[in-house]
Amino acid sequence: MATFVDRFSDSIHGVLSGFDRIRFRGTQRLLASVRGMTAFLAFHSVRLTEFKPYVTAVTDQIRRQVEAQAQRAGVAIAYVNDSSLSKEELAADLAKRSGRMTELRAILSAVEPCRTFFMRKNPATGFIELQNRPGKCLHYYHYWHDAKLGPCHVRLQTWFPFNTFVCVNGREMLAGELTRQRIAFRQRDNCFTWVGDLERAQHLLDEQVKLDWSAELTRLLTASHPGWSTWPGMDRPPYWSADQTEWATDVLFRSRAQLSRLMPSLIQHALVGLGCGDVMRFLGRPVAAGGRPHPNFTGEVGTDYVKRPEGARVAFRVNRNGVKFYDKQGSVFRVETTITDARNIKSYRPKESEPDGAKAWRPMKKGVSDLPRRTQVSQRSNERCLAALAAVATEQTVGELTAKVCERTQWKGRPVRALNLLAADDLRLLRTVGRGEFVLTGFRNRDVRAALFDSAGADAAELRRRSTQVTRQLRLLRAHGVIQKVAQTHRYQVTAHGRELIAALTITHAAQPKTLQSPATAA
Repeated sequence: MATFVDRFSDSIHGVLSGFDRIRFRGTQRLLASVRGMTAFLAFHSVRLTEFKPYVTAVTDQIRRQVEAQAQRAGVAIAYVNDSSLSKEELAADLAKRSGRMTELRAILSAVEPCRTFFMRKNPATGFIELQNRPGKCLHYYHYWHDAKLGPCHVRLQTWFPFNTFVCVNGREMLAGELTRQRIAFRQRDNCFTWVGDLERAQHLLDEQVKLDWSAELTRLLTASHPGWSTWPGMDRPPYWSADQTEWATDVLFRSRAQLSRLMPSLIQHALVGLGCGDVMRFLGRPVAAGGRPHPNFTGEVGTDYVKRPEGARVAFRVNRNGVKFYDKQGSVFRVETTITDARNIKSYRPKESEPDGAKAWRPMKKGVSDLPRRTQVSQRSNERCLAALAAVATEQTVGELTAKVCERTQWKGRPVRALNLLAADDLRLLRTVGRGEFVLTGFRNRDVRAALFDSAGADAAELRRRSTQVTRQLRLLRAHGVIQKVAQTHRYQVTAHGRELIAALTITHAAQPKTLQSPATAA
């Protein structure tokens, strides 16, 4: 990020990094599985044949409590029967008409899809059993303007297992804090185009990560549904997890004109520099030899580029996670990492069943306890994306970028050959380590092997030979400063110089000779 900011420092007012939208999920773990729900019913002496009347009675109790709460608060519950309507806009309109712009602003209800429990007959055994299936039930939306969390809403499922979702916006929380501390700012939508004290604003965004989210979310749930702890199975606070997080880095340009001049060159790299195979790899799809689409692939391949009235957006996704960049409100350049599936990201922590046990790198949990690690990964992702974009806008020529790597060098006292950037093998190696799915967590020897070789039919000896070969190739890239090893891991990251080199080679390799000619030469 420093490279990007330094390169355009004359045009930039400052940078802010922090939460954008966050969707939290509250789960009662006992009720979340068929096994737990079955044990719950047995504990309360509810037979399977009595399941439907029992859960229907509980849902009716919840509905009566919500209706009574709404009546006490003087808020009419608005039923939404059109899924195309924006509930946020409808709630804002209702709040404006009723004059309720603080605290509880509106309550909506809607029948929506969910996962819940049904009694079904098992064809194999002939017995009825409890099954967790997709279904539909009534949901209540409580829209708040909370003193601490700002504009937010609570969505409650009224049928077992009573899953709860809470949506907040880190930028709106920041706006509230800046107002209370009397720090001047200009805000458009959910971004800031100017802040009087950027250092203080960044500190407030950093403090959001340290917030006791479990306590705040439980407080908001209690305010929305005061009697929730008396419902069956809800005798303890929910387990709060981050269902989806958006971590945004906003580069605040001084004027619209300065950003608008820069955007075309940034977008060009996505449109010109990525071929069909590159896009599929970036999206986490399998690719056959030579970069062709996999024979089993039946979808469409393309760069996710959208031109909208408010600006342009380029998005790169790997499975359910992604990084995107776009211009916002004319003068704000935003890079945003969205994490929905955290299982492929590692967190240094003990086992959940042994909180005092030894720590190790384990799959990241969705729980709010791993939120600091998730934000760390997201921030690094944004920084690497900005570094790659700065490489596209580099003022160095391709010849200057490639000069040193095309010469012999030394690595730990031993001679190392030069890179042959026109050779298919070296070019393929560089494009492999620069692949999109390695942006978040880096890559290992086996990741590169999987990309370079077809493992079908390879015996143990061949696999060892390939591992040794990739080790030599990675050593070659390290010697030329293209990649660097991540301390205390077996992973590697592409360096800032490596990003510039790979970006330049990718665009040059994809361009036609006539597009590389200057007007004077062409004449």
